[in-house]
Amino acid sequence: MTPVVLALVAGAVVGLALGALGGGGSVLTVPALIYLLGFGPAQATTASLVVVAATAATALFAHARAGAVRWRLGALFAAAGVLPAVAAGVLSRRVPDAVLTGAFAAVAVVAAVAVLRRRPPRGGPVRPVRAAGVGAGMGALTGFLGVGGGFLTVPALVGVLAVPMSAAVGTSLLVIAVNAAVAFASRLGTIAAVDWALVGPFAATALLGAWDGRRLAAKVSSAVLRGVFAAGLLTVGAAMAVDALFVHSG
Repeated sequence: MTPVVLALVAGAVVGLALGALGGGGSVLTVPALIYLLGFGPAQATTASLVVVAATAATALFAHARAGAVRWRLGALFAAAGVLPAVAAGVLSRRVPDAVLTGAFAAVAVVAAVAVLRRRPPRGGPVRPVRAAGVGAGMGALTGFLGVGGGFLTVPALVGVLAVPMSAAVGTSLLVIAVNAAVAFASRLGTIAAVDWALVGPFAATALLGAWDGRRLAAKVSSAVLRGVFAAGLLTVGAAMAVDALFVHSG
């Protein structure tokens, strides 16, 4: 396949994952950009933020139309992550590629576990301080690794903040869109190094896939979706760990 065709196919997969699961698309975006399209880790994390922000905003619109977004909670969650996202985005420019790749591998494995262990809400009121603390952590993760953090945001909304799953996915997309946009703004000085001729097609099919992902989530068992996605994440994590140990560290 040509690089453009690879970008189109990979973007569609990312969009489907983000639209169906409320997160996880960014964990696939960075490896796809690195291993399929030849981006360096730093360029991939920067480009990923554009794809993730645009795709999350598109998927958010679909969930909002269905009334499945907790706007006030999502705004609090996202606001708490703004400064950490900026600070982590600046820090990531000074980190060696091997460290970025290794950190991403670890995050992919954690994401797989979080997806598989997704639990029902515990009930009880949402505590603003707890929501802000979790939001700050997600913002830092977004800024540093170029991931939206939805794979952790959804479990946090459900298990820690007692948000029903029906609303957690849509609310997660609001948080992802804000965090990714802010983190990208902190990296504006690095955008010249990104091959936007490939990022454009990738983002375009990701946007289309996000709409289909919402419909897919209504037709396929969530357990099946999570199982397939977790298997993919574990594969990505293993590959990137090997890369960090034997390639970028060499």
